[in-house]
Amino acid sequence: MKKYVCSVCGYEYDPVTGDTDSGIATGTMFEEIPGDWVCPVCGVTKDMFEPE
Repeated sequence: MKKYVCSVCGYEYDPVTGDTDSGIATGTMFEEIPGDWVCPVCGVTKDMFEPE
């Protein structure tokens, strides 16, 4: 599973851990995250992430 990195703050989304604080279950691929999800660190939108 591919990791994605926020181009603003460097937060790394790892599908293995998900983002449970934001309701994204472990094992959720980045492409499956809802479009209204934002970076849990800086708040930018999903389109500001790039593949690692």
